[in-house]
Amino acid sequence: MRKRCIKKLKGIEIILAVGVFILTLGWAGFIWAKEKEPYKIGAIFAITGSASFLGEPEKNTALMIEEMINARGGINGHPLKLIIEDTAGDEAKAVNAVKKLIYRDKVLAIIGPSRSGTTMAVIPIVEKEKVLLVSCAAAEAIVSPVKKWVFKTPQKDSDAARKIYEYMRKKGMSKVAIITGTTAFGAQGRKWLKKLAPEYGMKIVADETYGPKDTDMTAQLTRIKATDAEAIVNWSIVPAQSIVAKNMRQLNMNIPLFQSHGFGNIKYVEAAGDAAEGIIFPAGRLLAVDTLPDDHPQKDILAWYKKMYEDRYKEDVSTFGGHAWDALWLVINALEEAGPRPEAMRKNIEYTKEFVGTGGIFNFSPEDHNGLTKDAFELLVVKGGKFVVLGED
Repeated sequence: MRKRCIKKLKGIEIILAVGVFILTLGWAGFIWAKEKEPYKIGAIFAITGSASFLGEPEKNTALMIEEMINARGGINGHPLKLIIEDTAGDEAKAVNAVKKLIYRDKVLAIIGPSRSGTTMAVIPIVEKEKVLLVSCAAAEAIVSPVKKWVFKTPQKDSDAARKIYEYMRKKGMSKVAIITGTTAFGAQGRKWLKKLAPEYGMKIVADETYGPKDTDMTAQLTRIKATDAEAIVNWSIVPAQSIVAKNMRQLNMNIPLFQSHGFGNIKYVEAAGDAAEGIIFPAGRLLAVDTLPDDHPQKDILAWYKKMYEDRYKEDVSTFGGHAWDALWLVINALEEAGPRPEAMRKNIEYTKEFVGTGGIFNFSPEDHNGLTKDAFELLVVKGGKFVVLGED
């Protein structure tokens, strides 16, 4: 069993060591690395469009890692060359981008896409061409059933649903309304919310949906208000997460609002304003790193990534950038250990154990191409316009 992590140094030692190394040896490392052919890795993110809250931090994170790797001398002496494509969250654009990366650019692997629907659209291509794909999208259908060449770094949406239902049951709730987007991510969330409800003693008293371009959910929420729902779960990405909260406020709906793990960007809170206060959602520990004990196995990596990202880009870190961090480091580790051999790289990730990432501690296997469990989640709540760990009260 191989234990995997990004660095053996801890905490401030990592930050100082990397900073000094880049400043003093960066140019020398570049000269050394440029003598060898670059290792080309593709990256496809929703950098523009309605899903840019996902893709922009993913792109930023990938570029930051590329610079870091090349400053230290590359991967086994080979410079890392990222070729980044913008899908704008569109499935056709994602397919065209993947074909370009495979057939024209001859990349060794691809990280992304940002969205579940775009990931599902490109899976047949990477499977046929035997190109490693590490997705930054969340839907469990991406890796279940297992696809030989496809992995993903976000936590399972079934585990997100379990985390929400566990809390509801603990608080004595049993009647829930669900409202979900019709995207692939929303549809998968709806499937798990309905499937798991009986297991947790939940009765779904309303089941509403909306399209990805809808800008008002008042009609759906009015129907929910007429029921005896004790809480609402909204499962979607992009602007709808803020719109549902604002519409609930306008309708004077005072029951708790739960969101999916797709809520992990503070920009959604800013867009919803005061209506976001009290929203509860499952997320990885990146957004609550300051609350972790010093001996938590993820704390060093989370603090390192958060500091580097926020210092460089002058904006709050998000779980979505973290998905790209995990995906690219998995590929880099595979290249370092297995070399530029597609099947060897794929197997390297498939047998990776105890990889400490932002999303959790990953343990992959031939039967599990996500490598995370429900324990990768914490429940967070919006308090004072910020994300904080939900207390027991």
